[in-house]
Amino acid sequence: MILENISSNKVCEGWHKQYTHNSKVLNCEMRFAIFLPPQASANNPVPVLYWLSGLTCSDENFMQKAGAQKMAAKLGVAIVAPDTSPRGEDVADDINKAYDLGLGAGFYINATQAPWNKHYQMYDYIVHELPALIETNFPVTTQRAISGHSMGGHGALTIGLRNPELYQSISAFSPICNPINCPWGEKAFSAYLGTDSEDWKIYDSCELLAKTTSHQPILIDQGSNDSFLQTQLKPENLMAIANKKNSLLTLNMREGYDHSYYFISSFIDSHLEFHAAHLGLTQQS
Repeated sequence: MILENISSNKVCEGWHKQYTHNSKVLNCEMRFAIFLPPQASANNPVPVLYWLSGLTCSDENFMQKAGAQKMAAKLGVAIVAPDTSPRGEDVADDINKAYDLGLGAGFYINATQAPWNKHYQMYDYIVHELPALIETNFPVTTQRAISGHSMGGHGALTIGLRNPELYQSISAFSPICNPINCPWGEKAFSAYLGTDSEDWKIYDSCELLAKTTSHQPILIDQGSNDSFLQTQLKPENLMAIANKKNSLLTLNMREGYDHSYYFISSFIDSHLEFHAAHLGLTQQS
């Protein structure tokens, strides 16, 4: 698969680069960003943290606003930030151009319903196609961690829980924890997956955590002043299941913080350190 490098910036002694490629899974051109820390070389490949962004975002939001590069460079972790949905003139979008369906709102699932199923196969892209591309073309190992924000936090939780053999650790900021029981999830899932809510459960972290037999470490940070907390995110539902199962889930409620990248940038270092410990780069505290 041919990669085209469209930008390159040195940062924290490493490199932030953007690439485009033609995705066979999504049937369109896709863009992703990668931060390669200074330790990364052919003789010293590094593990990868996959970051999944939220509604309306692209690869640029996290890389430009989170301030993650300094800690990632210190720890020796690469970061890969894909787009949040397929893009292009022939890619289906919401007829009303709503922000929570269609372009920028892929929800990291494999759509089964027309017209979405032609392009919206984000689950397979994130789990299979993109990592294969990264591991073939960059000095990285097969060790993976996954994180994300809001819709991307939902993606990180569900992808991580469904693939414990692929991801050493999972984290999220302000994730949509129970999408089958919130307006964002109900709208997107009914469009992408059909009206049978039983088909939605494989993309719901509450349902997945209740059934999993693995014990992956999970870290969640949630702001108390998040305007979406009660109606859309519902972390208490996930925490109740985690407590029943004695899961390795830590939920930090952060007083006064909202849903923005101000919040993410305040605590991203602790998430990187969490992943580095479980990737074997540092001692666990």
